Amino acid sequence: MASKPGPLSRWPWQDLGNYKYALVAPWAVRSTYRFVRSGSGERDLLAFAVLPVLLLRLLYSQLWITVSRHQTARSRHRIVNKSLDFEQVDRERNWDDQILLTALLFYAVNAAVPVAQSVPWWDSRGLLVAALLHVGPVEFLYYWLHRALHHHYLYARYHSHHHASIVTEPITSVIHPFAEELVYFTLFAIPLLTMVGTGTASVAVANGYLAYIDFMNYLGHCNFELVPRLLFDVFPPLKYLMFHSLHHTQFRSNYSLFMPLYDHLYGTADKSSDDLYERALQGRAGEDAPDVVHLTHLTTPASLLRLRLGFASLAAAPAPPASRYGAGSSSSSSSSLAAVACPLAALLGWTRTAFRSEANRLHKLKLETWVVPRYTSQYLSKQGLYAVGRVVEKAVADAEASGARVLTLGLLNQANELNKNGELYVIRKPSMRTKIVDGTSLAAAAVLHMIPEGTDEVLLLGDAGGNKMAGVLASALCEREIQVHVVDKDLYESVKQQLRPETHEHLLHLAEWWSHSAKTTKVWLVGDRLTGEEQRRAQGGAHFVPYSQFPPGAVVRADCVYHSTPALVVPDAFEDLHACENWLPRRVMSAWRAAGIVHALEGWDAHECGARVTGVDKAWRAALAHGFRPYDRYGAN
Repeated sequence: MASKPGPLSRWPWQDLGNYKYALVAPWAVRSTYRFVRSGSGERDLLAFAVLPVLLLRLLYSQLWITVSRHQTARSRHRIVNKSLDFEQVDRERNWDDQILLTALLFYAVNAAVPVAQSVPWWDSRGLLVAALLHVGPVEFLYYWLHRALHHHYLYARYHSHHHASIVTEPITSVIHPFAEELVYFTLFAIPLLTMVGTGTASVAVANGYLAYIDFMNYLGHCNFELVPRLLFDVFPPLKYLMFHSLHHTQFRSNYSLFMPLYDHLYGTADKSSDDLYERALQGRAGEDAPDVVHLTHLTTPASLLRLRLGFASLAAAPAPPASRYGAGSSSSSSSSLAAVACPLAALLGWTRTAFRSEANRLHKLKLETWVVPRYTSQYLSKQGLYAVGRVVEKAVADAEASGARVLTLGLLNQANELNKNGELYVIRKPSMRTKIVDGTSLAAAAVLHMIPEGTDEVLLLGDAGGNKMAGVLASALCEREIQVHVVDKDLYESVKQQLRPETHEHLLHLAEWWSHSAKTTKVWLVGDRLTGEEQRRAQGGAHFVPYSQFPPGAVVRADCVYHSTPALVVPDAFEDLHACENWLPRRVMSAWRAAGIVHALEGWDAHECGARVTGVDKAWRAALAHGFRPYDRYGAN
């Protein structure tokens, strides 16, 4: 909200959430029914077009969000190179309010003005009327309205809400209090109502005018320059007709809507706009080279929409926990997301290259997240594993070619079956400059932090399967003289080979699940899978502590404590973080991802992959020294 919200700042449907779209339903049903029942010459084309235009505008706006975020993730051509945060995402999550308001006003005016019910598809006269009225009264009145909104009284009560976003995104352009948006709609109604009143209105021009407003609004707020210099070179007067914005950093200039003609006439055009335009096109030298690349992958088709490039509000909230062997939530909202995502997922299946999803900064480090366009099920499929392996190997090669100092392997990108925790890439290219970090040491340290103080024995679940994490974790526990009980015989033998002989006495194999030790152990360290039957064997108050990258399974015990997957809270200096990492909360990062950042900050010149281990205590001390903090959903952070 504005710093001192004025009257009518709240939108009428603010408390309805997504149910606000029910307001359109009666109008849409009425217009569709009348369209179908009327004869071909009597149909109300304008009212019938409102619903499809609303849907197209929503899709169009989302495309702008995705393209803009993909472009700004490259960071080199940003206009304002500052951090975007969760607070801004929350403030701008209702960007669709103005689209909904447009639809309702179109329906209402159409119902109240009979002549609007008989407009044709096209009338070229209306195009001229709309163009002249926009260049004249609309732009002129908007200029003076905008200047008035920057007077301290109106600014504090209304316009400051819009200017709270210094780093703009396309949708920032439509984030205003309700009263301010109503005034804008009054201005934009001048060409529309004039066309209706003069008999020159048409469905194409009326909705084309809306499309023009959307395009110019988004173009002026996308935080990178999209208009090529060639256009201004070929037609120099274009600088008076097309706006490139500096307004969100220079509040006392550039008040025009889309055409800076009136800024030039009244002396409010910022003199640095042209220089800024040139710098933004040229880009910042060296900005494209990341220091650390985190390579992750999609979990389900619906997870595509939860990326930073997807739905901003979904990306800014933790996803429902999804185990390695199945989806987590089966709610109606998850089913709806899956239905929307499936066509996109099918298109993405044709790509063979990881794509950049996120760019962050910590001090002088440039950090990027790349996404392998494959799903968990494909990693677990024998048929799909080879194809996945080629995509991951190409991403590793691309990371080195980009100059990245460190590459971390997230989720199943470090699976033993795929690349032996990343060791395969080092074997194939021993001279690799980019350091492969699987993050085992820091992840093990994060697990140790979640174990309740005073614990003297734990139950270690999982299977052998090349589980490096289990071995490192068991070794650290045995070094601390904590008894480690293991049920799986193969896992026991695998872990035992990784221990120093003098610590073998702290590793015990349980021959049976129902042994007394298994039933009474209060701390269970669990891998990728924890069945309901296994959970029911634990005594009340037991702690289930995952040591895997995925949540181990559904929660079935209300009397037990379920801890988070290994993760850390990022330092306060961590910039441009406005998307959650899978099921983790805001500003919390998986320990595997954090490990690569710590590796680069420390300047360690060694891989941590395959059998190589940085050291649990060494990694933990370094992480804390650089501002990372322990995270546990149920513990004190």
